[in-house]
Formats: sequence, structure tokens, C-alpha cells
Amino acid sequence: MALHQQQPPSTTSTSSSKHPRPSWIKVWSHAARPHTLTASISPVIVGHALSTSTLLPPLHSQTHLTYLTITWSIFASLIQLGTNLHNDYADFIKGADDEHRIGQPRATQKGWLTPTQTAHASAFCILSALAIAYPLCITTTTTSSQSYYDAFFCTVVLSSAFNAVAYTGGYYPLGYIGLEHLSIGYSGLGDLFVLVYFGFVATVGLPYLVVRHMMGVEDEDVFGGTEGGEGGGGGKLLLWEACLASVPVGFLATAIIVVNNLRDRETDVKVGKRTMAVRFGERFARWEYGFLVLSSYVLLVVACLAYYTEEVYDTSRYWILLPWLSFPMAVPQLRAVAGWGKDGAALNEHVGGTAKVQFLFCILFAIGIRKVYAFVENVAVS
Repeated sequence: MALHQQQPPSTTSTSSSKHPRPSWIKVWSHAARPHTLTASISPVIVGHALSTSTLLPPLHSQTHLTYLTITWSIFASLIQLGTNLHNDYADFIKGADDEHRIGQPRATQKGWLTPTQTAHASAFCILSALAIAYPLCITTTTTSSQSYYDAFFCTVVLSSAFNAVAYTGGYYPLGYIGLEHLSIGYSGLGDLFVLVYFGFVATVGLPYLVVRHMMGVEDEDVFGGTEGGEGGGGGKLLLWEACLASVPVGFLATAIIVVNNLRDRETDVKVGKRTMAVRFGERFARWEYGFLVLSSYVLLVVACLAYYTEEVYDTSRYWILLPWLSFPMAVPQLRAVAGWGKDGAALNEHVGGTAKVQFLFCILFAIGIRKVYAFVENVAVS
């Protein structure tokens, strides 16, 4: 099956003669978009802070935690790079990226890379991610030294790899199994996909690995047991805190794709790309962006109030509000997107601007989490 079986409406404008080829590094940078990796690394930073705060591991366990963190970060990064590369290939094949594109340059659309090159590069990244994640899929428990596959985590890994190509769809590789018309992004489910995988999965993934690999918790006890102890109880506490923390992280990640789709809605509608901005219109997209960004900060206040007890969280709970220091950076984004300040190509800077807000938010969030639990540790030993 040819990778370019479905040709875009106009391919003559993508010739390399019209768009002189930049250096090899710049070409692949345009295709892979490594600057977007903050969206996959930010949740891991928060998950790591939760893991170190809850587990309090000895030195040898710290080494294991570092291994899990690095491996999960590499997996998440490779999945995102694979998604970006496949998007570069599939959007060109489907005609979404043509001479009228107002976003950042795309390597395939400019003629700097062939569809085959970008599709194969995407496959390489995704297969590498699967190889990296394979050891994480094998676990043991405290009651048995026998290793076995973690069905839940295997599902997470395999679905992440599948969705990397299903996000945009196209003939390669989905055409080989008759799913070439499947596309998460083109069907309007892109926002939900980002919320789940760049929010919940990316944030909770590392704490889940800690519970299974370092606590040795049984399958049935992952969300069970008594809160506060080791084993099932400690796992329950850690995972529920990670689930709660993933909400503002996922909201900000989703805001990135919202402003991206708002910018591209005029060209998307022409090729049948039914994003939320296309389905429900400009007003909805701007309101959605405002809700996602503002809710991320409001949820911190809710968490601060919820954590209050006279014994422990008397003053330390205010560290949860530390990400509010990133709010001044969010204000220009809110004015431009939710405040109807800009549209079209003028929104380009606010795609990256929103990503920077999320990155800073997550770094401050991780610091705040560590500060809260450092206070709890001191109270516990005093």
C-alpha cells in the first residue's frame, strides 16, 4: 500500500523548488517539533514529585525511582515525537496542510521530506517507545517473586502507541488493518484525547509504576487497602493524589490543542477536519480555552482548602498555590484567545505561550507538592 495513496488537493505548491530546503537538522526539527515535548515532560515532573513525596524511599530505591522516571519520560517523549511526525505526514496526505496553512511550517507540506520519510520516522519513534516501555510492563508482587505482565499498564502502553497514529489517521499504517479512515483529531475527539493521555496517563503513569514496581502491590490492591500505610494503602493514597493532580495538568495540555484548533479552523473545515472549534464554532473554542486555563488555577485553591487539618496542613497547604506565580504569564494568553484579542496566524505565538504556561505551572506545582510533604515529614518525625 503506497504511503501517499490519498493525494492532497494541491501538491504542486509543496515542491522544494518553491521552498528551499533548510539544513537537515532544521527540516527534522520542523517535522518532529521537539519544542512541544514540554507537554509530555510536564506531567512526569508532577508525577515524580508525588512519587518522591509519598514513598520516601531509601537510597537504593531512589536509584530505582530515577530509572522509572527517566524511562517513563523517554517513552512519553518518543510517543509525542511519533505523533508529531505522523501528523506531519497524514495532514499533508489528507490536504489539511497546503499552501494556505497559517501555522508553523510542516516539512512534508513544504516538500523538504517525502511522506514516506516522515511516516517511517514516526514508526521508528513509536516502535522505540514500545521497546523502552517493555521492561516496565513486567512486574512482581510482595507475595510472589514470579514476574508477569501487568495487563493494565500493557493496555496503557499499547493504546498510547496506537493513538499516536490514530490521532491523525491516514493510510500508513492503519490502512493495513482497514482503519485508514479512523482519526481521533478529525472526528473532534482530539481535546478528550489530550486530556486523558497528556493529563491523566502521563501524570499517573509514574506513580502507578512506583506502586507496582517499588511497593509490589497486588492487582486487586492497587486502589484498595487502608490509606496512609505501605502496600495497598500507600498505593491507594499515591494514585488518588496523582489522579487529582492530573486534572489541572491535563486542562492546560488541552488548552494548547484548543488554541491550535482555533487558529486552524478555517482550513480544517475545508478538508473535513471536524475539531471542536469547527463543530461548535469560534465562540465555543474561546470559552473552552478560558475555562481550561482558569479552572487549572481555581482547582489549586480548592485543593488548598481541601487539604486543611489543624494538625498537619496549618501553613504548609499554601505551597499548593505556588503555581499561581505562573498566572501573569497566562494573562496575555487569556486576553489573546479567550478575550477575542487575536485570530488566525496571530495565534501562533500563543500556542507556544500556552505550552510555556503549562511547563512553568507544572514545575511550580511539583515544588509545591514537595514543600507540603516536607512539612508533613517533619511533623511525623517530631
